[in-house]
Amino acid sequence: MPMLNNLRKRKQRAWMIEQGFTLLELLVVIVIIGLLAAYVGPKYFSHIGKSEVTLAKAQITAFEKAIDAYRIDVGHFPSDEDGLNGLMTNLRNEIKWSGPYLTKDIPNDPWGRPYQYRLNLKGKDYEIVSYGKDGQLGGEGEDADVSNLK
Repeated sequence: MPMLNNLRKRKQRAWMIEQGFTLLELLVVIVIIGLLAAYVGPKYFSHIGKSEVTLAKAQITAFEKAIDAYRIDVGHFPSDEDGLNGLMTNLRNEIKWSGPYLTKDIPNDPWGRPYQYRLNLKGKDYEIVSYGKDGQLGGEGEDADVSNLK
């Protein structure tokens, strides 16, 4: 009987060893995963930059609608001093102000900086701008300015 138990244990150990992976097999799998990550990663991250620009354009469009509603109610656009904050609170105690004109607080641009608001520029009544990823005037690609005038 002890020989039988000993034989069973040997067979069980041999079976367990055969069920595992060799170091070479694990290395091959890791290399394949690395190659896939190197191929897919850059394509994935290039879309993130495009989505930030799209989000900035959508937020600027929402600001434009709120500013237009403000103008209809009050009779003029928010001043440079009030900026976009004039859409949320009645800073000048305007009699016809019926805001807030946005349902949520004014967000920063997708890169974490506040939007810039200027009155009476380039033949249009106002400009709302985000300076893009680099935070500087001008630029190309993700660094390009996003504005309601473009």
